[in-house]
Amino acid sequence: MATTLTQQQSDQYWEDGYLFPLSVFSEAEAAGFRTELEQIESDWLDADLPLPLNTYKRVNAHLVMPLATRIAQDPRVLDVVEGVLGPDIMIWSAEFFIKEANTVQTVGMHQDLTYWGMGETPDQVTAWIALSPATVSSGCMDFVRASHKNPILPHTDTYSETNLLSRGQEVAVEVTETDKTHIELAPGQMSLHHGLTIHGSGPNQSEDRRIGLAIRYLSPGAQQLVADRDYALLARGSDKHSNFVPVQAPTELFSSDALATYEQVRRDQSKALAEGADASVPLYAG
Repeated sequence: MATTLTQQQSDQYWEDGYLFPLSVFSEAEAAGFRTELEQIESDWLDADLPLPLNTYKRVNAHLVMPLATRIAQDPRVLDVVEGVLGPDIMIWSAEFFIKEANTVQTVGMHQDLTYWGMGETPDQVTAWIALSPATVSSGCMDFVRASHKNPILPHTDTYSETNLLSRGQEVAVEVTETDKTHIELAPGQMSLHHGLTIHGSGPNQSEDRRIGLAIRYLSPGAQQLVADRDYALLARGSDKHSNFVPVQAPTELFSSDALATYEQVRRDQSKALAEGADASVPLYAG
């Protein structure tokens, strides 16, 4: 277990725009998280929730699913993130990203910051934690080394039914196979990537689900520039900037208070996350 970053690792992250693999949980712990998630899926799939269960898994799961927040707030994860952001850490979003076995869905090559409404801020990092094997066969992420040194590049919204992103977005530059680094992770391992790093992933051609939890961390200096309000959960340290409305971790699954907060956050964030779309973006529709 490597729960803190060495100076060499931190330097490597800022040079490449990503870092992997980082072992933060044992395989047994990862298996436990997966079991808990799949039990939630079984118990709540047909429940009378205001939105489809998949929406809650894919958008701001940390607001309504204690499992997501528990993983995101684990000191071992935060110790690693601190090596990039420093001692003050906020959780902006968390999403379970799942590709079912033997499916054709992909994730187009893109830069995350294109749609966050925060400009090209360095005050962010995404941690992606594998709960099942992430391999080339199962559709692991591919990163383009040093692409975070570019500005936000033009993107195209494809609305492709096989692209798992909210609007099928893809960066409007050619990315060849030789440009890609395959980010293979065992259950319990984590990668980090910068919000300007070009990345995507292929289809899951394996016999198992590819399950990951993507956690978007901010340092308090980040600022929402598009939406009128944005929200974050303070995970470590302090927030001396107050650029984000503070939210609390949920104490139970899909409580009425948590669902109300979720809807408010989703409605306010949609101004940034759906900005510029020429069609509906259902995941972020107000």
